[in-house]
Amino acid sequence: MRTSLDNYLGVHAQALTIEAKRNDVLAANLANVDTPGYKARDIDFKAALSAAGSGTAGGTTTNTIGTSGSNGTATQLALKHGNASAAAATAATASDADTTGVDASALRYRVPMAPALDGNTVDEQLEQSAFAENGVRYQASLTFLNNALRNLMTAITGS
Repeated sequence: MRTSLDNYLGVHAQALTIEAKRNDVLAANLANVDTPGYKARDIDFKAALSAAGSGTAGGTTTNTIGTSGSNGTATQLALKHGNASAAAATAATASDADTTGVDASALRYRVPMAPALDGNTVDEQLEQSAFAENGVRYQASLTFLNNALRNLMTAITGS
């Protein structure tokens, strides 16, 4: 149930939580850049935010989605449980979502542009770019929340 404060703060409080969890997922990808067989993951921000906003799991049914990276290249994200995607062939379980605290419908495997011979799908430059972009978005959400709370305190105290 949304309170008046939730309505006042808008989507920024939920976005901040999702961005923090996405930071964890991207950091794990970067930490495992040299781990054989490691599958790069990412969070579909739109699906996670809609699931957080409605309080239910996102109902995405497509196998892959395309997102535009900050360098203008298209990145493919595969659904975690897509029946025809390459990510479904990996040993993905629902416990992956539990380790990050993200809804399973928003956590996805990244389809590699140039897969490594050892099975690792982490593209270090892409992950660094996504990590930096997510950091900027996190800072923007913090700024919006800080300004909203400051305005609320000004309205309460009158100064």
